[in-house]
This record gives sequence, structure tokens and C-alpha cells, in this order.
Amino acid sequence: MGAGLAHVVLEPSVPPIPPSPKLESGDGEDPPGMNPIETIGWRTPADPQWASLLAAHADARPARVIEQHRSGYVVAEGPGEGHAAESPQEWQRAPNYRKGGIASEDRAAVGDWVLLEGTGARSRIVALLPRHSAIKRGAAGEHYKQQVIAANIDTVFVVCGLDADFNPRRIERYLLLVQGSGSAPVVVLTKADKDVDAASAVASLAEIAAQSVPVLAVNAKDAASVAVLMPWLQPGTTAVLVGSSGAGKSTLTNTLLGMDRMKTAAVRESDARGRHTTTHRALIPLPTGACLIDTPGMRELKPTGEEDVAENFIDIETLAEQCRFRDCRHEREPGCAVRAAIEQGTLDRSRYAHYLKLREEVAGAASKLATRLAQKADDKASGRPPVKRPDTRNGRR
Repeated sequence: MGAGLAHVVLEPSVPPIPPSPKLESGDGEDPPGMNPIETIGWRTPADPQWASLLAAHADARPARVIEQHRSGYVVAEGPGEGHAAESPQEWQRAPNYRKGGIASEDRAAVGDWVLLEGTGARSRIVALLPRHSAIKRGAAGEHYKQQVIAANIDTVFVVCGLDADFNPRRIERYLLLVQGSGSAPVVVLTKADKDVDAASAVASLAEIAAQSVPVLAVNAKDAASVAVLMPWLQPGTTAVLVGSSGAGKSTLTNTLLGMDRMKTAAVRESDARGRHTTTHRALIPLPTGACLIDTPGMRELKPTGEEDVAENFIDIETLAEQCRFRDCRHEREPGCAVRAAIEQGTLDRSRYAHYLKLREEVAGAASKLATRLAQKADDKASGRPPVKRPDTRNGRR
């Protein structure tokens, strides 16, 4: 399949829209009819909590987090260059209900809206405005933590290369994290210009497409090909790119920008693995008036425990309802519709195995989350700080 291939399965499930601006590098001017803050996604607050916080901080002004680093935040008040902003003291401490620290998922992330006081290098964040959406994952490590990948997003582009990177099971795992985030997923298969059978790859995602998730195959280097993404990149909207390193997220970003802003590198020939050229999350205004968040490749995609696996595997859940016994475990029971579908080849055996694996992982994460919430409520009621667990790394306790 060549560069002309743009999209193979499912018309975008969005209403008709006027033609989008061409994908050209901007001249520094805001899109027509938009003021500077609107070009980075600001919408007139309809949330009463937003109005309350704005009233409580009459001298503050809104800004958006466009970069997050270990050393702090970079915020923007329009499409130009951002500037550093000091975070509240409680964001710089571990959770402690006596001293006021808060959990990492309750601090600002890329895409969040905050209120600022002060100017320039002396800007400081005084409030975090409530999110209307957020995509999260379970953070790496033994103990339960959540990590916010991006906030206040409308669309999540799940990017996967049509080379050795192509993995339907990984796409299912990304879609599980998107589910319940408040944003809509779109699967974007890049590298359609390579010598690959894109149509077969798209066909292998039929169960995903059947759940009203658009599946698109594009040449990320070709502006005409990636124009198929325009229905989700309208003025005032925000999208985030997620996928493994080397999937083509930064190449896609550069094409949408009309200029080479994000660093890219060729994948390893041996396994098509990327080289982590993107090292931090960044929000970038596009010429169309939309915002795009590019993210580093994620090797670990742990669920938070808040997901519902059934929503992403409706085909398997529907089959299970047809089993003879209501408590069928789909093993050796007679009249099992799930096992019959696998034997007949209408249900992919690896998809079912992945469904079981994800269901087990979500159940485990949900148990840890329940324990954490119970401990949090107890600590808050008693006024004592959370129990500090021993650090067993490198033999320390």
C-alpha cells in the first residue's frame, strides 16, 4: 500500500464539518476568530467549579500546562513560547494529610488549566482547574499509584506502526486506558507507505472497529494522507498521541505542524523499536487552531483499576451470554459459546487470552485502589500522616 492510502475502515463518526485549514506552517497569527488563549484550547467556563475558583482568585489569570518536567512546569497563555511557573508547595511533597501534600495524579499534568499570579519568571500556580477528561495509567512500581498522561483532551490517537511495531494486543491495552477517560479513541496505523499489507492489518482490528472506534491507515510523512485526521483536529480541540517508541508520533506531529519541530530518528532495523527521541510530554498548537500533545513511548501500560474490561470486549461478553450455563468459565463446560467460537475460528484465541489477562490485571489494580482509598479515608479522619512503607530497593529498608 502506498502513500495514497489514507483510511481503510469506518468513516469518522463525527458530524459534517467545514473544510479544515491546509497543513502549512503558521505565520505566527492566531486562526481567524480566535483570541490567543482560545488557540490553546480555552473554552468559556461552563463548570461552576471553574467559575468559583476564578472568583476566588480575582487577580489570577488562566494558563495551560504545555510541558511537565521533574523540575517543574512550563505554561502558556497563548500560542507563543511558554514560560516556567512555580508550583504550589503541597505539590512538592508526598501525600501527607497533616502537612498538606497531595498525590501525583492530583497535581497538574500536560493539558491541565491552572490559575497564575505574578508575571514572567515570577509566575506561580495558585489553583488547578477541574479536568473534564484525563487519560491515566498505573505507575510503574510495586505500590499503587496513578500517572496522568494528559488532561482536558477530546481525542486520543492510539498510534501503531505497520511494521514490527504492529501489535493488536497492545492496541487493546491502550484502548482500555482510554476507556472512561472522557475522550474518544482513534486508532492510527502509520507507515502505510512501507511495503506492508495495510488492508490485512486493518482487517485484523475488525473487533475494535466494530465498537465504533475509527481505524485509519496513513503515511505520517504525507500531509495529504494525514488530512484524514482533521475531523478530530478542529479549532479549540485537543488531541494526544500515545503509542510505543518508534510508532511515528513525532513524525505525525511534524507533518501536522508543517515543519520539523519534533526530533525524530529511524527505528532499529532488527526489531523496529524506537529510540525515545521524545523525552517529555509537550502540548503544541497546530495551524488548524487545535492542540496536539506528543508523548514519549510507553513500555508499561498498567491499568488503574477503574476500567471496565467488558466495554472493550463486547464481542466476547456477547458470546458469554449465549453459553448454556450462566456461571460458565469457558473451560470444559458443555454448551460454551465462547469455546465454540474459538474452535470455529470466529473468535481470535489470542484476543480471548488477552481479555482474560486484562481482566485479571484490572481486578488486581482495583483491589489495590480500594485499599488505598480506605487508608486515605482513615488517615484523613484521624489526622495522622500515611504510613511510610519500607524502601526495599537495593536491599534498603
